[in-house]
Amino acid sequence: MLSLQSLKRRGFTLIELLVVIAIIAILIGLLLPAVQKVREAAARAKCSNNLKQIGIGLHAYHDTNNMFPPGCAADQPPFGLGTSAWGSSWMVYILPQIEQNALFSRWVFSGGSGYNNANNSAAMFQIQIPTYLCPSSPLPVMACNIAAAPSNAGSSLMRPSYTGIAGGTWQLAGVTGYNEARLSNSGNQNSAGGLLFPGSKINFGGMTDGTSNTIVVADQSNFLTLTDGSKQAWNSAGPHGWAMGSGNANSPPAYTDRPFNTTTIRYTINFTKSGGWTNPACCNPTDGVGSNTGGNIPLNSAHTGGVNVLRGDGTIAFLRDSTDLTVLMALSTRDDGVVAANPF
Repeated sequence: MLSLQSLKRRGFTLIELLVVIAIIAILIGLLLPAVQKVREAAARAKCSNNLKQIGIGLHAYHDTNNMFPPGCAADQPPFGLGTSAWGSSWMVYILPQIEQNALFSRWVFSGGSGYNNANNSAAMFQIQIPTYLCPSSPLPVMACNIAAAPSNAGSSLMRPSYTGIAGGTWQLAGVTGYNEARLSNSGNQNSAGGLLFPGSKINFGGMTDGTSNTIVVADQSNFLTLTDGSKQAWNSAGPHGWAMGSGNANSPPAYTDRPFNTTTIRYTINFTKSGGWTNPACCNPTDGVGSNTGGNIPLNSAHTGGVNVLRGDGTIAFLRDSTDLTVLMALSTRDDGVVAANPF
């Protein structure tokens, strides 16, 4: 028969408890990175699916209109009913193709449809469209504003995770003899060599380099670091949200210096300027990176090592940070005759 003293000795000592706790802590430390990798893999897959849906929407729009939507447009024919004013982005034009018919049916393509049209501002107040949001993005979703939005709209308009590809600034890469870029004279180096640029009306036949060799939409969904070390949620939507278009003539080369929701490739993927980006005054920053807006904000994401991209054939690929700038520019240009070595 066990004595009371022997029963007491069956309990754990303090040292034994500490050893057990240490072992558990080590196991958690080993498992946590694996769990994080699984979560990021799932988020990256969801991001890929978003881009796939966007690709289906763009192709469906093309089937109906025999051209892709404009990257961004002014409210003038064939993209609006007015004479000018800040119009809408490509994300507005494909709303019916991504099952957002109710929102699209309320849209008025005049009077600054993507900026200060009170009807549209009210329609998109507090709207979040999951297809336009990467789950890996750390950026605040509702952090934009608009002139005619409801009074409490300072944090009410969606900032998208994706941007349309307008082309590449070949001149900055030392490539000569290329006349498709139609660069502006502002700090924003804006191209019309891609598929989604201001007032674009490109069809499949315009991608003479091949649909699989042309990128159309890509991630732009991470913070940028300024010279003071602060993190800024700057992307091509600027402070005006996913619906913002352009405000000048729809026909290049007389298009806007501020092509919202589109990007001209000037930097490598996830590029960080030495010392950080400056905070320029509106609206044409010297390096093409600013809050309102930057026509050359780099493609970036919180995905490990690169960004997801949608190609012209509707397929999704992953481009790594190490992708050479000239290769990235070639992929961003639809008809330069340069087919880069496969970087995917």
